Amino acid sequence: MRIHNIIAGTRTISFEFFPPKDTSGMIGVLDKIKSLKSYSPDFVSITYGAGGSTRRFSEELIMQAKAEHDLEVMAHLTCIGHSADELDAILRRWDKSGIDNIIALRGDFPKDGFLNSNINSTFQHASDLIKFIDENYPFCIGAACYPECHPESISIEDDLSFTKLKVENGAEFLITQLFYDNDDFYRFVERARSQGITVPIIPGVLPVLSAKQTRRFTSLCGARIPSNLAAKLNKYENDDKSARAMGVDYAIKQVESLWDYGVCGVHFYVLNRSYSVSKILDSLKLDRQLI
Repeated sequence: MRIHNIIAGTRTISFEFFPPKDTSGMIGVLDKIKSLKSYSPDFVSITYGAGGSTRRFSEELIMQAKAEHDLEVMAHLTCIGHSADELDAILRRWDKSGIDNIIALRGDFPKDGFLNSNINSTFQHASDLIKFIDENYPFCIGAACYPECHPESISIEDDLSFTKLKVENGAEFLITQLFYDNDDFYRFVERARSQGITVPIIPGVLPVLSAKQTRRFTSLCGARIPSNLAAKLNKYENDDKSARAMGVDYAIKQVESLWDYGVCGVHFYVLNRSYSVSKILDSLKLDRQLI
């Protein structure tokens, strides 16, 4: 079922997982997917790794989640490092396997910031990939957006123009990068709507697991740590168990506020760990009926 249609009928809960680095890790990821299935997610997403073997595990998880666990799947697809022929082969394979939904992303450039002769990329931007999929395949397409601006964008206005281009090229819904201040999300939605972006915008939530990890993730994606959370991270700098418990409480308040705001759903970045998300959902017992 197409996610655009699912969102039209309910407020969604969804989970994101990433593939293991080797075969031995597959069972562990599948166990986490199964453990969270009891919360009846409207869809799950599987990230698309940077290495060839990891991409293979991505496809295996996509297929197993869909066929063996009867879950609606949103497959991640990145264009950096792929030719049009390679993308065509992947998309045809997924279409034949019954995958209905894709989130189309640019992907990360090499660490030196430049593509070299060994990296064959037809498309340089997510908007290019979205247009390619929309013009040639039947998938429902999602795209990423950035409440605090993509770290490579020169301004909020510039970033929003790229988000609008993704929608104009065929994206039917947006999922945000992680954020820890809901006001950043609310302001982003207001800016998006003022620019004529009308598609559903799903907030992405990453519960804190440790102070070190939170600082690393926010540094990589350009997200801000608000002062109240920064103080809590300092308090539990060397106590991951307490940091995780604090993260659950923080995310409960964050999701509760988002739900009261009237979001169309919440997308949890699970990081292949089920404990925090389980505690959050057990506490909130969210009413998923449309308002």
